[in-house]
Amino acid sequence: MEQMKVLIVDDNKQVRNLLREYLPNSFDEIFECEDGGEAVSFFKKHQPDWVLMDWEMPKMNGIKAICQIIGEFPDANICMVTAFDDEEIRREAFSAGASGFVLKDNLFELEDIL
Repeated sequence: MEQMKVLIVDDNKQVRNLLREYLPNSFDEIFECEDGGEAVSFFKKHQPDWVLMDWEMPKMNGIKAICQIIGEFPDANICMVTAFDDEEIRREAFSAGASGFVLKDNLFELEDIL
């Protein structure tokens, strides 16, 4: 069985730890980045099977990072994970190429998406 890799992108360490707990057991390797720009660089080198991307981060937000990753890797699987239940953010995430959208207070939905 092929190893599965996931990249968690969030500027909050506690949220990254929480996301780890909600991941299905099918992921063998879990990586973390604190910013969208780091995530783009990491993705280019390692191409994880899934990216869990926060929306609001200080240097590069999740929408811009999704656009850059999908621009080079159109088949990338990226799920936006955010605290903002906003229809405009949801629309922007899917327009950028996100495969899913999960609110941080509904993390149990991750398993269905992943």
